[in-house]
Amino acid sequence: MELSVVVSTLNDREQLLSCLDALAERTPDSSEVIVVNGPSSDGTTGVVRERADVDVLVEISERNPNVSRNAGLGVADGDVVAFLDGEYTVEPGWYDAIERSLETGSDVVAGPITGETPAERDPHTPRSVAGRRVFAFDADNVAFDRTVLSALDGFDEYLEVDGERDCAHRIAGLGFDVAWSAEMAVQSEFGADGGTPEPEWGTRYRSIAYRLSKNYGPRPGVLGRTAFRAARDGLSGIRRVVSGEVTPTDWFSDGVDVVANAAAGNRDGLRARYSDRSARRNPNGLSSRHDRAVRVYDRR
Repeated sequence: MELSVVVSTLNDREQLLSCLDALAERTPDSSEVIVVNGPSSDGTTGVVRERADVDVLVEISERNPNVSRNAGLGVADGDVVAFLDGEYTVEPGWYDAIERSLETGSDVVAGPITGETPAERDPHTPRSVAGRRVFAFDADNVAFDRTVLSALDGFDEYLEVDGERDCAHRIAGLGFDVAWSAEMAVQSEFGADGGTPEPEWGTRYRSIAYRLSKNYGPRPGVLGRTAFRAARDGLSGIRRVVSGEVTPTDWFSDGVDVVANAAAGNRDGLRARYSDRSARRNPNGLSSRHDRAVRVYDRR
């Protein structure tokens, strides 16, 4: 297996150094390490350029994680490409778990992130959407056979959040197999200290509406998923108003953001669906542009 590891980082230099140390210790020397940085302001560029174990450093100017992943994918040479957030360190069995899963026929393999809030859904259990069995995964710890990424054309850069969920729907539509490996674990040593951030409701619902309408079209059942989720979150917000955690004004403002962004996401998703009518459903993917990198330091 020729592995390329794309590590995305943004102003987390100390965590990144731990991440790179673990990769150097726990993956073969033949593995390719690509760091996509940016736009950081904490001296990340200098410390990464001093490391002999980083093959490529890509500097970008956008904060979108899907742009970061595509920028790394664009310079990766491996026949297997793993994506990893720079805040995490790989566990000793990480590399072997990837190799074992892909050798047994899986197209994509994902693993857990320990030390963080548990995932919303059991990763072993797929959900059914418009007849598809969709397996969710976290794009901060996942590995793909290169042919899958070529078929997907990478990640959809329209999305600011949850790009992996859109990717999961498209993987299911293309018929690829996703495996879960508990041994493919990474550790978050810092994630439990800061609590759970308040969700950006507008951005979240723009993403939900966009990916559902893009992948499935204007089906009543699919549109109903967005409405049901919004109603559920609205009721949860009412309970927070009653308990005094948020004000009625904030709750109403969040509701307006949800409605406006869900409508915009649905509109843009339908446009994207008819812009790319192929099975990959990705008009904003890797091949759509070539100006992601501000600068590339390649020592290969």
